[in-house]
Amino acid sequence: MIYVTSDLHFCHDREFLYGPRGFASCAEMNEAIVKNWNALIKWDDEVYVLGDLMLKDDRLGIYYWNQLVGKKHIILGNHDTDTRIELYKQCHDTVVEGHAMRLKYGNNTIMLSHYPMLVGDKHEEGKSLKNCVINLCGHVHTKDKFYNWDKGLIYHVELDAHENKPVSIEQIMDDIRKKI
Repeated sequence: MIYVTSDLHFCHDREFLYGPRGFASCAEMNEAIVKNWNALIKWDDEVYVLGDLMLKDDRLGIYYWNQLVGKKHIILGNHDTDTRIELYKQCHDTVVEGHAMRLKYGNNTIMLSHYPMLVGDKHEEGKSLKNCVINLCGHVHTKDKFYNWDKGLIYHVELDAHENKPVSIEQIMDDIRKKI
């Protein structure tokens, strides 16, 4: 199965980040992310993380990252520094994909990126999704998965919008079909 998420922000010890996610501390958030992820993801699942894995304590951030199961793909975000990229490359079951990536899913073309991207015109009523490019993104820490919908086929996958869990590609496509 394929899952997508973004903005884990392991070790980001600022209340403005962990508080709105429902946690009393950064440590509580870190532990909950690992618990939620590993309850959902299987070892053979593919998980695309659209940037911003960690902040502050890289050693501890990598410790948490290595606790996550599955085949992990990283699309780089604004907090993924050159030093962190080198650390990611040393992790098991981890591939660094770059700043954006095209993913084919059935008849659908999906652009994975940390930042919201305009990938085509706004969806038109009655137009098939297979003729559209869909952008999956994060970065803005919105709880609204359709935050940029007025600009195009943009769907937010950050933890903030999905109860602090990765979201399956099937659920994403179902959400989009219901929206249009």
